[in-house]
Amino acid sequence: MNGPVATRRILAPSIDFGALRRELELPEQFPLAAQREADESAAATALPAVDRTDIPFVTIDPPTSRDLDQAMCLRERAGGGYRVHYAIADVAAYVRPGGALDTETWRRGQTVYLPDGKVPLHPYSLSEDAVSLLPGVDRAAVVWTVDVDADGSTVAIQLERAKVRSRAKLDYAGVQADADAGRLAEPIAALPALGALLFERGLERGAISLPLPEQDVEPDGDGWRLVLRAPHAVEEYNAQISLLTGMAAASIMLTGGVGLLRTMPAPRSEAVGRLRAAAPALGIEWPDGQPAGRVVASVDPADARAAAFLDHAAELMRGAGYTAFDGKAPDDPGHGAVAAPYAHVTAPLRRLADRYATEVCLALYGGVEVPDWARAALPRLPEVMSGTDRAASAAERGAVDLTEAVLLAGRVGDEFDAAVLDVDDRPKKVPGGLIALDEPPVRARCEGDLPLGERIRVRLVTADPAQRRVLFTRSG
Repeated sequence: MNGPVATRRILAPSIDFGALRRELELPEQFPLAAQREADESAAATALPAVDRTDIPFVTIDPPTSRDLDQAMCLRERAGGGYRVHYAIADVAAYVRPGGALDTETWRRGQTVYLPDGKVPLHPYSLSEDAVSLLPGVDRAAVVWTVDVDADGSTVAIQLERAKVRSRAKLDYAGVQADADAGRLAEPIAALPALGALLFERGLERGAISLPLPEQDVEPDGDGWRLVLRAPHAVEEYNAQISLLTGMAAASIMLTGGVGLLRTMPAPRSEAVGRLRAAAPALGIEWPDGQPAGRVVASVDPADARAAAFLDHAAELMRGAGYTAFDGKAPDDPGHGAVAAPYAHVTAPLRRLADRYATEVCLALYGGVEVPDWARAALPRLPEVMSGTDRAASAAERGAVDLTEAVLLAGRVGDEFDAAVLDVDDRPKKVPGGLIALDEPPVRARCEGDLPLGERIRVRLVTADPAQRRVLFTRSG
C-alpha cells in the first residue's frame, strides 16, 4: 500500500458556483413541511433501550465534517483475530415512512458536495446534530459486531439497535500521524494491523483498489485553492472496515433472499489484457499469474508513468450500480472491485439506499418480516440512486473544471510541465489525450502526438470559465 504523495495547492480568485447548482437543479432548501418534520423528530425520538455506551467508539472523518455516519471500536480476540464494533447512525428511526421528509430524501437521493457548501440529504437538525455520531453525546445507532479470525475471514456477525456514545472525533491526518508515531488511541490501536490484513485478504480474492490522488477545491480566504491529495494509508484501512461491514450485510441479504446490493461486473478480460499490454511500456512489472489488483497496489502514484498506468486501470472498474432482489438472488451478485457481494449500509446520513438496506438486514437478522415500507422501496432504489450518482459526479467534476478554467484564464499561451496519463484509443480529427500538470495540479485534454506515461512540455490554448473548458497543445 502506498503513502500519500505531496499535497499541492494553488490559489484561485473568487468563484461563483451558483451556475453549477442551477444547471444541476440542486435544491436550495428543504420544504417547510420536511424541515418541520425533521426538527420535531430530532426533539422527540427516543433512544434505543439497549445500551452500548460502554463501548469506547470514535469517529474518523475529514476535520470539518459534522455529518458523522460511522464510529468504530476495534479489539483483539483471544486466540487471534479481531472483534469489530461498528456503529452506524440510525437514520430510519428519525424519518417517518411516507412523510414529507421521506419524500424529500427520495428527491435528493444523496448529499451532494460543492466547494461553497453541500446539498444535504437530510436537514442539518438531523444530519449534523440529532442523528450524527458526535462525541460526548448519546445517539441512536445500528451496531454491527463482526468477528474476524487471524486470516481475515469473517466468523460471526451480530446486529442490533443500541444507544452509543462516541468518545472522540478524529481526522485522517491526525490518525495517520498517531499511527506513524505508534500512539493510536486504544479504540483504534488495531486499525493498521486489521486494515492491512483485510486489504491483503481482498487482494487474495481479486479485489482492486486504485490509489489515485484526488483533486479537491477548498476555500482559502476570499478565494479557492486547488488541491491534489493522495489518501493516507489509514483512509484505506478505514475503508476496509466499511467494506467488511458491507460484505456482512450482503451475506445477510443473500441468505434471506431479499435486499439491495451494490454491484459491479468483474473486470472484462479484454480490459485486463489492454492494461497488461500497456504495463511494459510504462515500466510496470507484471509477473506471470499476478492478478491485476496486486499489480495496481504495487505502484507508486507519484510516479508519472505509474499514474498513467493507474489511469488505465480505472477502465477495470466500470458499470457500478445497485441491484434489488426479492425471492431470488441475482445471477451475479458480486462487486468486481470488492471481488465479493457487497452492500451499502454505512452512510445513511449521506446516501438514501443505506437506510433501506440496513432495515432489511435488521429484519432478517432478527427473524422478522422486512417492513412493508422498506420492501416496497427496493425495486425503485437502483434507478433513483443511479440518477443521484450522476448528479453528484457532475457536481464534483464541474466544480474542479470551473476552478481549473478560472485559475488558468489569464495564462493562455503559457507553457507547463506535464505527464501524459492517457492517449486517444480511437481515431480523432485531432489526436490527443489526458495530461496532468505539475503546477498547478490540473488534469485536462491536450492535443498532439502524446507519449503515454512520459513527461512533456505543453502550452495552454484555451481556458474558458463559461464553458468550464481547458485545453492544451504539446509544445514544439
